[in-house]
Amino acid sequence: MTSPPRRPRTLSDAKTEAEAAFKSLTTKKPEAVPAKAALPSVRELVSLRIDQDVLEHFQKDGSGWQDRINAALRKAAGKSG
Repeated sequence: MTSPPRRPRTLSDAKTEAEAAFKSLTTKKPEAVPAKAALPSVRELVSLRIDQDVLEHFQKDGSGWQDRINAALRKAAGKSG
């Protein structure tokens, strides 16, 4: 069996190939974003929805309730500190 004849290359084929080759060489690859290192004692302000009874549990001993929530979250996450 003979294969069908190849169609002749056209100017648009060559242009498409040239554009693809140029784009692959000139397209800047995005740099990987470096992971943020967790710095001790640096805190970030966030908004967090907590059930009312859980919030009352931490607030019942007065000021420092945010630190107590943070300590409980660190313990649950398996972090020391």
